Amino acid sequence: MAFIIRPATPADEDAIVRYNAALAWESEAKKLDEPTLRAGVRAVLADPHKGFYTVAESGGAVVGQTLITFEYSDWRCGWYWWIQSVYVDESARRQGVFRGLFEHLKEKATADPTVIGLRLYMEDDNDRARRTYLGVGMEAEPYRLFGLYPLPGRGKAY
Repeated sequence: MAFIIRPATPADEDAIVRYNAALAWESEAKKLDEPTLRAGVRAVLADPHKGFYTVAESGGAVVGQTLITFEYSDWRCGWYWWIQSVYVDESARRQGVFRGLFEHLKEKATADPTVIGLRLYMEDDNDRARRTYLGVGMEAEPYRLFGLYPLPGRGKAY
């Protein structure tokens, strides 16, 4: 499959919303609230301080996506780019789309001297994703993810 990697634009909003909804369902069996999801995608597309989407396009259609968000490390005096919302259309899987997205992001991060690393998180039992991430050179980190969501008095968006 031939594809190009490019920054997402507001014209990609529908594809990103559709893929994020599919990702939540496929990976966690969660149905996201579409208006909340759409508002969140739109907010990222409008404000680069929140992050940025990168997409893979083939034949004029988006076939894969990633979202990068930022975490500053005072210990290491630099930024981690968190790879989130990873999704490849079922018809494009196992054709190098994620690898292309990852390599593009790795090159972009390496070119920025303030970026010190790339990270992502995944569901513990997603062995296929684990193999994919190890296959592009990522390593398991010695951390566990904890959270508090939703905050008291707030509802879940799924």
